Amino acid sequence: MSWIPEEGKTPVYSWWERLLLSILRTGSLPRHVAFIMDGNRRFARKSKVELIEGHSSGFDKLSETLFWCRDLGIEEVSVYAFSIENFKRPQHEVNDLLDLARSKFQKLFSEIHRLAEKGVRVQVIGNLALLPEDLQEVIRKCVESTKDHSKCTLNVAFAYTSRDELTTAIRSAVESEKDSSAHIEPKTLENHFYGKGRSQVDLIIRTSGEVRLSDFVLWQGSYAVTYFTKVLWPEFRLLNLMAGIFHYQHNYPYISALASKEELK
Repeated sequence: MSWIPEEGKTPVYSWWERLLLSILRTGSLPRHVAFIMDGNRRFARKSKVELIEGHSSGFDKLSETLFWCRDLGIEEVSVYAFSIENFKRPQHEVNDLLDLARSKFQKLFSEIHRLAEKGVRVQVIGNLALLPEDLQEVIRKCVESTKDHSKCTLNVAFAYTSRDELTTAIRSAVESEKDSSAHIEPKTLENHFYGKGRSQVDLIIRTSGEVRLSDFVLWQGSYAVTYFTKVLWPEFRLLNLMAGIFHYQHNYPYISALASKEELK
């Protein structure tokens, strides 16, 4: 399945989905949504298929979800594709996941023209040095080819944890500022985070019923509304996304006021 559906192959909304979407658009919409795509393995066991088929189904759902987000005008999406902690899984599963990633990023590179048409910028955030060199290379080509696109941004967190990002940023900031008398401020660290120009996360959605953030965008999501749903990621539907956005809109006044108070300090 493609990262960006071709014209004529995009999802078709029912009348009630169109109605709910129009209602959603009357309220405040998140500019940046982050997804913790959990439940692929449980989906595979539930469906009695190989684990890698569950992960492949998870990618197909990502493609569909990206279309929904773009249709809603959400400008930035971050997805937790592969945690550094995932390297602790059985080696055969890690190899399968890396093979899947390799094929999907190669597919992405083959669709660069479509990403250009839609103005999609792709960033892969994480400790890429932990990945095989050939996978690093195809990721680099995808990122480089879309770096000037500006309509919307997809951040793919791969070989990522927030602890690693913060540790790397601190080390890099100290190294770059060692000959300066300037103090290291929060903005200094942000300049050394993975990726360029990532905005603060407004809404974090986690599937599968787990109620934790698993070391994902902890800095960028400090004022994010969090929404946990029991649905497994491959079974995630537009209705689940809309429920998450309704939850965001319900909590937006409080979160917005809290963030404003912090900015005044």
